[in-house]
Amino acid sequence: MDPRPAAGLAGCAAAVRGCPISLDRRSGPATGHARHRCGRGYRPPFCHDGTERRISRPKDADEQKSCYSGKKKCHTVKNILLINALLTILFLSDTYEGSAHDKRIADGTPYPLPEGSELLQDLGFLAFTLAGVRCTTPFKKPRGGALTDEQKAFNQALARRRVRIEHVNSSVKRCRIVKDTIRVFRDGARDMVAEVCCALHNFRVRLSPWKPMA
Repeated sequence: MDPRPAAGLAGCAAAVRGCPISLDRRSGPATGHARHRCGRGYRPPFCHDGTERRISRPKDADEQKSCYSGKKKCHTVKNILLINALLTILFLSDTYEGSAHDKRIADGTPYPLPEGSELLQDLGFLAFTLAGVRCTTPFKKPRGGALTDEQKAFNQALARRRVRIEHVNSSVKRCRIVKDTIRVFRDGARDMVAEVCCALHNFRVRLSPWKPMA
């Protein structure tokens, strides 16, 4: 699958699928804004999450099995989105079958994050790490046990920060072509649709900035 720069679509700041790109200059405005709000030396967080798109039921039996998402109870394809504190999409991963696990996709995705930055994630990325990056993951409830009050409070605080990427996913899926079942079968068309919708989100955020992620 040939990577195509989402940044070239509508002139927006989305990064390329499956291709590392330095985020230092792109995260500059976010860093400056957050330092102004929170004090000297504060580095704004990044966040990543998986997003699925419905597809028509494949005719091939093996493809049916690999594309079936137990979470969505339908056939899907999946991508990983990476956003910065200003809720701009910086990275759109390659497209995978709906049965692929978020962590497995992230393990094969070259995130070009600055050293010393923080990456917010959910339990779908449990045990995922990046060199020089602090990956903040909620506590998982132990089997047959319970979380402490401190762990519950930590999870709630992290969820309030992470919810911003859910808002980004919702913004991307304002376009019905990614929200509904896509029936375009031409090679590369589905990926191009995802890139365009991510670029449109970045365009909206540029025109009318959202409240930054804390």
